[in-house]
Parts: sequence; structure tokens; C-alpha cells
Amino acid sequence: MADQKSKRGRPKKPMSNAVDMQVEPSPSVPADPDSPATSSPSSRRTRGRPRKIQRHDLQAEPHSGSLPLLVPGNDQCDAVEPPNPPTSEQVERVLPSMDAVVKVFCVHTEPNFSLPWQRKRQYSSSSSGFIIAGRRVLTNAHSVEHHTQVKLKKRGSDTKYLATVLAIGTDCDIAMLTVNDDEFWEGVSPVEFGPLPALQDAVTVVGYPIGGDTISVTSGVVSRMEILSYVHGSTELLGLQIDAAINSGNSGGPAFNDKGKCVGIAFQSLKNEDVENIGYVIPAPVITHFIHDYAKSGEYTGFPSLGIEWQKMENPDLRKSMGMAPDQKGIRVRRIEPTGPEFQFLKPSDIILSFDGINIANDGTVPFRHGERIAFSYLVSQKYTGENVVIKVLRKSEVLEFNIKLATRRRLIPAHIKGKPPSYYIIAGFVFSAVSVPYLRSEYGKDYEYDAPVKLLDKHLHALAQSPDEQLVVVSQVLVADINIGYEDIVNTQVLAFNGKPVKNLKGLATMVEKCNNEFLQFELEYQQIVVLQTKTAKAATMDILTTHCIPSAMSDDLKT
Repeated sequence: MADQKSKRGRPKKPMSNAVDMQVEPSPSVPADPDSPATSSPSSRRTRGRPRKIQRHDLQAEPHSGSLPLLVPGNDQCDAVEPPNPPTSEQVERVLPSMDAVVKVFCVHTEPNFSLPWQRKRQYSSSSSGFIIAGRRVLTNAHSVEHHTQVKLKKRGSDTKYLATVLAIGTDCDIAMLTVNDDEFWEGVSPVEFGPLPALQDAVTVVGYPIGGDTISVTSGVVSRMEILSYVHGSTELLGLQIDAAINSGNSGGPAFNDKGKCVGIAFQSLKNEDVENIGYVIPAPVITHFIHDYAKSGEYTGFPSLGIEWQKMENPDLRKSMGMAPDQKGIRVRRIEPTGPEFQFLKPSDIILSFDGINIANDGTVPFRHGERIAFSYLVSQKYTGENVVIKVLRKSEVLEFNIKLATRRRLIPAHIKGKPPSYYIIAGFVFSAVSVPYLRSEYGKDYEYDAPVKLLDKHLHALAQSPDEQLVVVSQVLVADINIGYEDIVNTQVLAFNGKPVKNLKGLATMVEKCNNEFLQFELEYQQIVVLQTKTAKAATMDILTTHCIPSAMSDDLKT
């Protein structure tokens, strides 16, 4: 019921400091950060909600020739340009590479997570991209998410070419495209990548932002370099902060250094009344990792993680109690993900001293460049899935070394479903779904971190999957019928067991219900609720309920196999 769906997990904050710059014809584009991986003051994985950073979303195409809707804090008047325009020398160096910058047109059709048997109304967007070697084009993952058609247009051309999406890296917010038409590649030199820039190095951002149809150039400098939250992927990777203006539609456009080499991809910006011109760029090391990962296996496997939650060891009494020598530094392991390979080697309260031969400080940082330190997760992100690393730990005053194969992180509540349609199962009007971040956003809006039930939020932020195929299964809603009278108010309540057997995932639940020959179907829910239905009557009523609501099948295709 509506009153249950609005149950608040915690007090709602006033207007957030992140304002979406996207102009969209449909509310279906995710506009709020979905970064569940946060950490308490002593942890890098369960950090309390960080400052919200708004993903620089797609610029939606205006309809019927009308002007884009101006959103407060979002319109062209509020987009403050940098005080100094690009110099003629900068433009001359970047000019040869500008022909490789393309405009990306995409038609999206998003899944409807609240009604998983159907999709939302399609909408169009435009963003930027650029040509690289090997007849490939790079853009942002959120620019082509849930795509049904992608077209590219070169600078100065009146032709749009159909593109094929080769790979989407959700965690790093990068997508790779190609075009089969040979004409598209004629007369264009691919963009070359440059080294990681230093602080105060000049950068020039090129793209097709809101405010016009032709190419746009803005300039600035690199003002910060650190591990930052990638809003679209709910991950933390190396990122550049620049002061060049990044507006809606710049997503996927390259950032060039003063020698005309690409040093990053524009992808998100910070919108706040107290700040101006804070944009974020995906740096070249993250881009090359994505490209090499795809080249190695023909598909994108993702950035690996260490699969632990950890605590700083800055307190001298804490270090002494753990048996650390005065010259030893490291971090304490709090929890290990049961689904990760680290679970076989590491134990809680182990002190990780080094990662692949590089010592880790008590605050969890490692040397980066002259005068700079960075979170040690940067070292992990430089590796590829399946690579082995040597981790040195201190356990009960004994130094041990483990050779561990890295893997991608497995979340109980995933941040994305990677383009697949959502799973569902229906019996007697009860709609069962697996919880994901897009599902929470669909049910509770962009402020789901405040409006969703406390128990769901607790599992979202802190629960660890105990097996690779574990899911959080809930009764999403009840399609009212005579068979389910009295159960109409059950909404987004977790299913714990069926006929006394624990529910591990949605497919397991569907299999148990379909094969059940008992007189009754009994579902055990959280809060000590139970749902009991007569088996024969429930199965017979299901078909009529599906017909009434125009639902093609009682279960999604992935549950039928």
C-alpha cells in the first residue's frame, strides 16, 4: 500500500547539494547517486553517506523543436564559464584532434522495475564521444545505458551513422562503440592518449553540451587528483577534478592536455550553490584499463576489488594491542566477503602490511607521486580480474604472505543488472522480485537512501552475500484478487522461507513453489509475518490474475530455464 511504501528509513534531508543538470522527457533516467558502498569513520567500505556528487547526465533531446526545459540551478544562465577562455595556442594544439570528437545520439528503453514484465516509454538523448585507434569510439556508459539505437555524427557532417555497442563498463562509466560503415572512418585521425597530468596542468574539454548544436571547447586546469566516487557505477576509482565548465551533453567528451593528447573523459560534475566549475574526468589509466580488459577477452570483466572492509590503525594503543612493532604500519581487516577468494586466506583482525610489495600506511594510503599519497585501493584498481597479488599480513605477531587471485565484487543488492531485464515471479497475485539499486530507485525515487524501509537500507549498506547466487527476495506488491484477500498491504517485505525451507534466490523460490504438492503454500516473511494459500486454488487463480493485468507470463524468461 502507499502508506507502507513511504515508510522512511531515516529523516529526510533538505534539498541535496547535487542538482541534476539533465533535461529529460521521461523521469526514468536515474539522476541521483546510487553509491551504496560507503564506510564508517573507521572503514572505507561502509563510510557514511559522502558528499553527493551528481553524475553529469545525458542531455535529453528537445521535442517538437521546443527549447529545453530550464531547471533551477541547471540552466544555461547558471553554467558559469571559466574566467579565462582557451588561448589561441591551446586551440591550435587541440584543433587536429577535434575532428575525432563525435556527437552521440541514443534512444533508450529502460526496464520498469516496479512492473518488471514491461518497459518504460522510450526517450532520446545526446552526448559526446571520440574516435580511438582500431575503428572504435569511446563515450560514457550512462550515455548508452539501456540503448535500443545508437547513432554517431562527426563534426561538420550532416550524416548520422548507426553504431554498435561493443562493451559497457558500468563501474568505470565507459562504453566502447563501433560503426560498420567505412565512410565514417574516412579522413579522421584517432585520438591518442597522454600521460596522467600533474596538478595545475591545463586541460581543454571538447564536446557537444547543451546550448547549441556545434562543438564546444572549454578550458581549465587540473585542480585535484584522488580516488573519487563514480556515481553511475557506485564504485571508487581514480579521478581528476578540473575547473573547466562541464555541462549537460559533455558526457563522454575528451579532455585534452596542452599537447593535444587525451588525458580523460568528462563524466560528472558537482552542483552546489557554494561551488562553481567543479567537473570530474575519468583519467587515462582507467580508460586504458577498460580498453585492455576488453582486448584481452573480447568482453569487459570489470575492475577487481580486494573484498574486505578495513579499519585505520592510527591509534597507538590499537597498534600495540595488535602486536605491531614500532616500524610496522598497516590496516586492520574488519570483515571479509564470503564470496571473494580472500575469504580462504584472510581472517578478521589481520593487519595488512603491504599489497604487491608496496607498504600501506596506517591511514590506508600508499605513495603516489612526489608529495602525494593515495588510497591503496588505487593499487587494486590497476590490476585485472583473475590476476594474482601478494598480500603480506600480520597475524598474532607473525608475518604471513598470501598469493591471492583478485575477483570482482559480488554485492547482495547489486548496483546494476547490466542491461538484463529484471526478474520476477507471480503466484496468486503475489509479485516476487529480487532487490537491486535500480529497483529501490524505482520504488522510492532518487532519495531512496532516506525513504526506503530501514531493514532494506541496512542490507543495502552492510549485508554481505553468503554465496555467489544469493539474492534478497521481496514481495514487491500484491495484485488484488479474491484469493489474496487480507494480504493487500504487504509491500516490499523480504521473503525468508517457503514451507520451512530458506529462500536463497528468486529462481529457487519459483522452483519450490512450482513443484510444491503440499496442501498449502506458506511464505515466511520478515517481521514474523506469514502468508498461507491453498496450493491448488492459488495456482488456478494465477492465470486469471495475469489476464486481468495483461501480464504475458507468470515468471521472467531467466527463471524458465
